[in-house]
Amino acid sequence: MWLISMDYKKYFSFFFLLVWTSCQNPSVTEVQKLNGVALGTRYSIRYHHPSLSLEDFNKSIDSIFQVINQSLSTYLPESDISKINQGDSLLAIDSHFEKVYHKTTEIWKKTAGYFDPTVGALVNAYGFGPGKPLQSVTDFQRDSILEFTGWDKTRLTSQRTVQKQHPQVYFDFNALAKGYAVDVLADFLRTKNVNSFLVEIGGEIVAQGKSPKSNNYWKIAIDDPKQGEMRSFVQVIELRDQALATSGNYRKFSVDQTTGKRLVHSINPKTGKAFPSNVLSVSVLALDCMTADAYATALMVMPLEQGQKLIQADSNLEAYWIIETEMGAVEEVFSSGFPIK
Repeated sequence: MWLISMDYKKYFSFFFLLVWTSCQNPSVTEVQKLNGVALGTRYSIRYHHPSLSLEDFNKSIDSIFQVINQSLSTYLPESDISKINQGDSLLAIDSHFEKVYHKTTEIWKKTAGYFDPTVGALVNAYGFGPGKPLQSVTDFQRDSILEFTGWDKTRLTSQRTVQKQHPQVYFDFNALAKGYAVDVLADFLRTKNVNSFLVEIGGEIVAQGKSPKSNNYWKIAIDDPKQGEMRSFVQVIELRDQALATSGNYRKFSVDQTTGKRLVHSINPKTGKAFPSNVLSVSVLALDCMTADAYATALMVMPLEQGQKLIQADSNLEAYWIIETEMGAVEEVFSSGFPIK
């Protein structure tokens, strides 16, 4: 069954807020907190361990981010992914790139190609990258780029090198790299026998155990940016050893001068078009954050019914869509197991 709630507010922007539900009590175990900047955004780690201090983690966490950046960051010209984009077919990829590559292949197949990190060349052509002006793309330009767009035009060899059918094939793992980094940090905490934690990078989250402050499962509030002086939320979600990721189209878009429709940052990898969309946001719950991150991206461009069937068929996935109607009202669409308030 799919649950729909009508007539919320017209426009949304999503931000994640950690919500502590306990009253302040000196006897309650304190949460250890670590914040910083990495992967082009902010990160936050909340955890409890009776003997490990923040200083024990700082150096290791910095090292994790450095290694992931060196493997997957398209912003570093000497990273592995940049070298592969530049045509290096002899580079043996590391375990981080390999895991992300295999997860991409899995979700590309399950989403019938709606998740495709080779769409990066189209993203760049439309100017949807950071700090770039939006621009139009002609049919000829789009068709030319589609010639070297498609995950099936790549393969990973037994020597762990990446082969591309066309030199111009461009990898961009931005749609799941943050989620993957969250998973790596979570695994690191587990190796240190930390059983209660919440890791967040740019809104992508993994939670395990219960908050030491409340002894309840970690709770995440999805913030309503149209609020006034009083803070309000769209949903408050309890995470039970789960990951949560959200993708939205509300931050950067252009307006078609003829139709008045928005062209959002979601690009259909099948057609190469940045298309008018009434899907404002999709949030996905999964067992790991890389999976949640990738599906949240795919569901932004998949037809709603197709996306619903996909989620319903997988017992490890739940999803939440926010959709703007033709009349300007908003529907909140939930999969049957999504923990709505």
